[in-house]
Amino acid sequence: MGQTIAEKILSAHAGKTVIPGELIISKIDAVMVQDGTGPLAVNEFKKLNKTKLFNPERTILFIDHASPSPRKELSNSHKVLREFAKEYGAVLSEVGEGVCHQRLVESYINPGEVLLGADSHTCTSGALGAFATGVGSTDIAVVMGLGRTWLKVPSTYKIVIEGEFQKGVYAKDLILHLIGLIGADGATYKALEFTGSAIKKLTMSERFTISNMAVEAGAKAGLFETDEITFEYLKEHNRADKFKEIKADSDAVYERIIKINLNELKPTISCPHTVDNTKTVDELERVEINQVYIGTCTNGRIEDLRIAADILRGRKVKEGVRLLIAPASREVFLEALKEGLIETFVEAGGAIVTSGCGACVGVHAGILGDGEVCLATQNRNFQGRMGNTEGYIYLSSPAIAAYSAIKGYIADVREVL
Repeated sequence: MGQTIAEKILSAHAGKTVIPGELIISKIDAVMVQDGTGPLAVNEFKKLNKTKLFNPERTILFIDHASPSPRKELSNSHKVLREFAKEYGAVLSEVGEGVCHQRLVESYINPGEVLLGADSHTCTSGALGAFATGVGSTDIAVVMGLGRTWLKVPSTYKIVIEGEFQKGVYAKDLILHLIGLIGADGATYKALEFTGSAIKKLTMSERFTISNMAVEAGAKAGLFETDEITFEYLKEHNRADKFKEIKADSDAVYERIIKINLNELKPTISCPHTVDNTKTVDELERVEINQVYIGTCTNGRIEDLRIAADILRGRKVKEGVRLLIAPASREVFLEALKEGLIETFVEAGGAIVTSGCGACVGVHAGILGDGEVCLATQNRNFQGRMGNTEGYIYLSSPAIAAYSAIKGYIADVREVL
């Protein structure tokens, strides 16, 4: 019997052929924490009385959620991570280097690997053909010491994507549509495997957006097979030697098969206060906005910023609307500077914030006021997500977000494309 991508990767790491539902002990290639989850993991690791990390070069600590720190309590949490990295030789990603999930795909994770992260959107790296998933800080502490952990092998949903994106429709619209289709718990502890003729044409940036949000349907992982596009991305980031072919067997068994035709897809909006509360933009009644937030680990890559800048160039943000731009990493920020995108954003009336999570996790740099509405390119719109339970968050593609910043309400970007 053939195997899915998830089953193949976990079989290689368990040292035997695995089946869905089976509990296994898996070797782990890399672990990560961020400044929200890291201090707990560090404290739990020290309770194990381990004198060294299993693999310090692939134990990465990210300071990105409160970057730079807005409060002394968070500054002290950052100190914990800095001191631990220095004492144990772990890798430290400092303030301004970027969001953990973007930095992982830029610099650390490779096809066929297993990554565990103390953050739910660790699944982003699945776009590189890695089994990447989020777990709790205590589990991470054990992996930091032992280099292995227990996992239940997930069954897999095969998501078959055919057709072509129409004007004004993007990867973000696709993943929002899928989540709306199956529900926020529609794929709980499943692996989502994305395939089909349309998937083979997607850029790595588009694939990252899709894998990033797999967890918003409850999925354990969001996986893509590797191909020439994967190879070129790794080559661009000096890891061409890490490429390997990862794909499912033709006779792999799937729990469910879902087919989506991109020709029929429209720009999609996620409405408060759950990600699966989706509507197409033309189904939405007029929604006035106070803030637009473009960036994050979902849509803060250079391709996303180019799309937004193309729409904003020569135009002005509507009076009364705040436009915040958060490049996903320092690498993205520098490229945006070179291409003149940052100048375009500032001239349009936007404000650039440090590469990091910031307002997306409700820590700083864009917290909402009571009753305010934000249109964001992030991955979650839970009540209180942006720091205020009295705020309202809508999710969209960077194109819709940029155009809406100009109009002052959630608007259909197809009007100007």
